Amino acid sequence: MIRRLLIANRGEIAVRIIHACRELNVESVAVYSDADAHAPHVAAADRAISIGPAPAVQSYLSIPRVLDAARASGADAIHPGYGFLSENAAFADACARAGLIFVGPPGVVITRMGSKIGARRLVAAAGVPIVPGETPADQSDAGIEEAVDRVGLPALIKASAGGGGKGMRLVRDAGAIEAATQSARREAEASFADGTLYVERLIESPRHIEVQIFADAHGHVVHLFERDCSSQRRHQKVIEESPSPVMTAGLRARMTAAAVAAARAAEYRNAGTIEFLVDGSKAIGDDTPCYFLEMNTRLQVEHPVTEQVTGLDLVRAQLLVASGDPLPWTQDAIAQRGHAIEARVYAEDPARDFLPQAGRVLRYREPRLPGVRVDSGIAEGGDISVYYDPMIAKVIATAETRDLAIARLRTALHDFQIGGLRTNVPFLIEILDHPAFREGRLDTTFLDRESAALAAAIPDAQPEVAARALQGDVARAFQASASPANWDPWAPHAETTPAIYASTGPARRRTSTGAGRQALTAPMPATVIAVQVKAGDRVAKGDTVVVLEAMKMEMPVRVTEDGVVAAVCCTEGDLVQADSVLIEMQ
Repeated sequence: MIRRLLIANRGEIAVRIIHACRELNVESVAVYSDADAHAPHVAAADRAISIGPAPAVQSYLSIPRVLDAARASGADAIHPGYGFLSENAAFADACARAGLIFVGPPGVVITRMGSKIGARRLVAAAGVPIVPGETPADQSDAGIEEAVDRVGLPALIKASAGGGGKGMRLVRDAGAIEAATQSARREAEASFADGTLYVERLIESPRHIEVQIFADAHGHVVHLFERDCSSQRRHQKVIEESPSPVMTAGLRARMTAAAVAAARAAEYRNAGTIEFLVDGSKAIGDDTPCYFLEMNTRLQVEHPVTEQVTGLDLVRAQLLVASGDPLPWTQDAIAQRGHAIEARVYAEDPARDFLPQAGRVLRYREPRLPGVRVDSGIAEGGDISVYYDPMIAKVIATAETRDLAIARLRTALHDFQIGGLRTNVPFLIEILDHPAFREGRLDTTFLDRESAALAAAIPDAQPEVAARALQGDVARAFQASASPANWDPWAPHAETTPAIYASTGPARRRTSTGAGRQALTAPMPATVIAVQVKAGDRVAKGDTVVVLEAMKMEMPVRVTEDGVVAAVCCTEGDLVQADSVLIEMQ
């Protein structure tokens, strides 16, 4: 059995793994960057080791630093969590060479399934249906364009090493192929160090349904039923649930069998997920087509909904299987009970195109209700850092029926007290109240269609509350707004601008610089990843002039009216602060 486990991650997943370690009497070792020195996962672990500066590439993404920490702590195993190094084959191989148990599949399997192109070929050979598409040998812009022509529009240009919507672009018009190809390749190279692209036919009105699988080193492979992840915004999951509200017995049987077949074909080990697209253009039945999308060779963010409906601890099972034990359950022993639904709570501003927020969490009170679970890695007084994903917590509600689970989740979100920065909590409540969501009439384009209307219903912030907090009178600001007993996330006080990091407040994209010039500024601290104009260029309203990246998101900076570029004030690779002038317009 694993004796001492180093957790190569942070936040809520690190805390979740630490809890599983305690139950198994496994000693836990946390790692942390300079930005996370006082984070909850550091305090929760049995011991903690610093691994470098705040930027992830110098800490959580540094294989040598993580392995050094494992050696220094005397750990005999590493759990990668999700994100960061979790699907990095080189990391899994490096752990093996160092004599460390890697809690996940072997590196060769990560490589095999990490290539979307290779995975498609492998599962197709095993009889698993795949989305029609093409992988061009010619990876030039022209080669990708020719592949799109052959597959037909509308199409998706996708990164082979991608995930979470990174390196994916939808193309409906032939004139947009070149720009979409370049953008997808750039994002893929930045996120995965691999710019290989392929093309898939767009499945209109798709449901995104995934199957949780688990395999051990003794030849056993099981599924733990499905999760419906169709509530997505820009390919990022927002709400997940199990079972899927549209699943039929026949479709479930076909999909879970295909998932197990794919896992066997990959010679998989430990926890993984097989993702499918289901054609939702017509009423879904036993014979509705479903297509393999990709395999995630790690634990998923949304694994709690599976745990809630099966009553099984996936992280505990991960540690047992990694230690060489057989699976702790057989297929016949796994059953679904009731309904579970999860909402991801983010520090972001729905009113400003979901701009990520960074700053101090001035108030944090989790809901404590029957049937409600909260997985989080933040505490009151802690910081949401510009260097990492802005997810604050996951709220999971479980009940006998879907309707009751939705009502329970809505109540929990309503009672969730988060102050000091803007969050998506009111937006989540709006989703849960939408008739299409209530009735299960969803596809992956639902939130992209409805987000603007949902966000528009959210009340604006109350400036005086933020002002009081900014002056240091935090307690009086919250006391004046509401007490815990009647806290309301719809009330203005719950959506204040970041009080400590004042520069991450409302984005000021146009400011006067005198002499008839206007400045386009950075909405938050970010890295400049592309400058698409030069001085003297004429640009039209809506043109993208600079592309920024912050908190794992690309943010295009667009011109708000026709004009001429007077000066370019940044270069690719610059780390700019909020309100820094990027472009001066005449």
